[in-house]
Amino acid sequence: MEIALYILAALLMLGGLAGSVLPVLPGIPMVFGGIWLAAAVDGYRHLGLWWLLAIGAIGAVGVVVDFVASALGAKRVGASRRALWGAGIGTVVGMFFGIPGLVLGPFAGALLGELSSGNSVLRATHVGVGTWLGLLFGTLLKLVLSFLMVGLFGLAMLLG
Repeated sequence: MEIALYILAALLMLGGLAGSVLPVLPGIPMVFGGIWLAAAVDGYRHLGLWWLLAIGAIGAVGVVVDFVASALGAKRVGASRRALWGAGIGTVVGMFFGIPGLVLGPFAGALLGELSSGNSVLRATHVGVGTWLGLLFGTLLKLVLSFLMVGLFGLAMLLG
């Protein structure tokens, strides 16, 4: 049974790493779940409270990044309040259309929001691209944080 739980923990971590790039999977929570499961199976001998708190804090930063990345990208290029709302709504609606929806949803939402504010198509497109770049940057940061979490897990297992 112990081996099966370690395999499940490894699968959760691998799936979480994939989920850091694929928006349909909750990447960082899966990585943390796998780490916690491995620590529990090990009886917390190698990975104690402080390690879990440190890895969990990194994971919390990653989850926050996931929620605000596209909105920050839009805000960085001076998006209107409606464009920020549009980016958020576009992200939620895009979740129902798979990966293309998750990639295009924030862009389309910000674009439509900016257009509804009375701005030009060029300005709205600029805001949409800024939103998309924020989403791309957020995805890269989530991937780095996920690998950092797994790396710290590995370090704790080696040192413990």
